[in-house]
Amino acid sequence: MSHAVQSPPRRRRAPGKRGKGKIIALCLAAFLLLSCGLLYWAYARLDNNIDSVDLEKALGNDRPEKIETGARDILVVGSDSRAGAENKQLGGGVNVSGGRSDTTMVVHIPEGRRRATVVSIPRDTLVTRPHCQKADGSTLPKAERVMFNSVYALGGPACVVKTVESMTKVRMDHYMEVDFAGFKELVDALGGVTLDLEEPIDSPKTGLVLDAGSHKLDGAQSLAFVRTRYGYKDGSDLGRIGLQQQFILALLDEVKNQDLTTSPTKLYTIADTATQTLTTDEGLNSVRKLASFGRSLQGLDTGNMDMIMMPVMYDKQDPNRVVAKEPLAGKVWDAVRNDRPLPAEATEKAAE
Repeated sequence: MSHAVQSPPRRRRAPGKRGKGKIIALCLAAFLLLSCGLLYWAYARLDNNIDSVDLEKALGNDRPEKIETGARDILVVGSDSRAGAENKQLGGGVNVSGGRSDTTMVVHIPEGRRRATVVSIPRDTLVTRPHCQKADGSTLPKAERVMFNSVYALGGPACVVKTVESMTKVRMDHYMEVDFAGFKELVDALGGVTLDLEEPIDSPKTGLVLDAGSHKLDGAQSLAFVRTRYGYKDGSDLGRIGLQQQFILALLDEVKNQDLTTSPTKLYTIADTATQTLTTDEGLNSVRKLASFGRSLQGLDTGNMDMIMMPVMYDKQDPNRVVAKEPLAGKVWDAVRNDRPLPAEATEKAAE
């Protein structure tokens, strides 16, 4: 007698399981789309934060020849209008109208990107300003014995670059400007910057009072610190340059010591704040370009940075101003231009 072979019973899905799977898949897809949208928004916002100037168009071909050594030379300017509520917190005497280039540095980074040379140009230096194109397209005529920081106020970034190139014969590959008004928020986003003072500061202009020793400065204190002139050493701009260089090294160390990759929110906050303070040339005017350049500097450590001031001496006609000390200043710029070590005497006395 034959028996029909019975098929094994089909395993039934739990009620609603397929529906739940679809819901989860749809939620994941929506989450990915939302995440991509947020990332694109964040990326676009950071890009839009950065202002830029077309130096190639403004400067044309009237520039020093670039010596191909694989090095990069960047003009870094700290601009300061001293306008706004954040500056009124710093005491009287600092609120003036119009932009100024209170900090100007030529940053030379040799091929390999493992060391750097930074040369600060004192704001009170008397220079010959070449004719140059202003931001509105008009021309600023050549002038002699003008104070260096007035070049930015009258002519803007392109005039500063042309003046520096004229006096150094070093062609700048990039321009980077940091607005001091946003600098305060950047320091606060980092949680402060720690530095050690060898001498006390008691500045009546900025209201900053610090004993010798270690201090963790917040944004307002940091802004006052880099502006401090009176109440520190001889009260000159040359002493302030030393403070600015010290702070820059401390700031770079602070950024490097914080593992921002573990906190995407903090990383974005700092990136958002930093890019709002920036004006660059077109070669650095996006997050992608800045990130690419930044990655090339990963091997650079503050211990391998030589920071000096352009050799100057007090002007014979006006003791409140300085002029380039020749031939030493020329030797410094020649070393930068040809990617050679700085002359030893350039690290000695600041001015005489």
